[in-house]
Amino acid sequence: MRTILLALLSLLVASSATAQDDPLKVAFIYVGPVGDYGFSYAHDLGRQALQEHFGDQIETVYVESVPEPEVEPFIDQLVADGADVIFGTSFGFGDGILAAAQRYPDVIFGWGTGIARAPNVLTYMADFYQVYYLNGLIAGALSTSDTLGYVAAFPIPEVKRHIDGFALGAREVNPDAEVQVRWLYSWFDPAGAKEATEALMAAGADVLAFTEDTPTVIQTAAERGHPSFSHYASMVEFSPETVVSGQLVHWDTIYIDIVEKVLDGTYTSTNLEDVDYFWLLEHGAVELGAEPGVPVAPAFIDDLEAVVLDHPEFGEIDVYDLVLRRNAQMTEGREVFDPFAGPLVDRNGNEVYAEGYLPTIDDLVGLEFAVPGVVGPWDNEPE
Repeated sequence: MRTILLALLSLLVASSATAQDDPLKVAFIYVGPVGDYGFSYAHDLGRQALQEHFGDQIETVYVESVPEPEVEPFIDQLVADGADVIFGTSFGFGDGILAAAQRYPDVIFGWGTGIARAPNVLTYMADFYQVYYLNGLIAGALSTSDTLGYVAAFPIPEVKRHIDGFALGAREVNPDAEVQVRWLYSWFDPAGAKEATEALMAAGADVLAFTEDTPTVIQTAAERGHPSFSHYASMVEFSPETVVSGQLVHWDTIYIDIVEKVLDGTYTSTNLEDVDYFWLLEHGAVELGAEPGVPVAPAFIDDLEAVVLDHPEFGEIDVYDLVLRRNAQMTEGREVFDPFAGPLVDRNGNEVYAEGYLPTIDDLVGLEFAVPGVVGPWDNEPE
């Protein structure tokens, strides 16, 4: 009898050790294809870096091109397949994530670009508003028509922050600059992006930026020789002569931090209601660059150095140095410099932030107003 009991005890210990040795299963749900060269592609680069960082401690899986209203069945299947952590990478997945989180209280969920949390749901964002401001400085200096074009996905706070940041930068360099906006109402729409870019150029736009998950705007702008900016991942290969800079993301910085805390027990399925990542230049989550390590494409540096400003803060300074100076300030922290710091008015002349006010992250997450210089429809704009 004693031998049988010892054998059973050994089996239980072995089973427990095996369970403890099972890798953490981390699942990703993408709104677009991983080959889009934009948003979903950048998230998948983050997933790959996460897997490499933790090795056999974790197992990662993903599903791509998931329609936002239909995310719940995909979550159900991932949970059935043993997912311990599920990252839904799109704002439009939110309702489905929150509903599924109630059904699966032991699963940890991350809502990318999200705005609501729960005991087992955290939110996370690597935000570009600072980098769009820097690219606005560049665009304002390069434009000869004073008209910049912006092809935008959806009129949500995330995209509005980016357009506003772009406009604030452009008008710091060129007070006459305007940002013409065309909405796609889609994250992935190459045909719509091409049509919108052509319409903006026909209206006089000679520098283009965008929030859409393909290099279509870059390719279309390049047909006219117009500068543009990489978005989420480097897109230099699609037009090496016209990509001047861009917004690059390092999702792996956030994913590694989250998974590290799940593995060490800091994050559990019962304590995530106050966990919100809103990481910026200072956190290394985003980067200014046409490609990693190249803040401005060398072919454009002379053009930016040729534009010299009498700047209220720095005195006489060329735009290239201004871009690097502002980049360094924001990398130190928002308290050093933030493009949305007051005083700030909206495009209707209403005061948004008083002088000396530094908007909170909650202010920025809920941002709806358009700043001066933004031209075009703006859903939910305050009266």
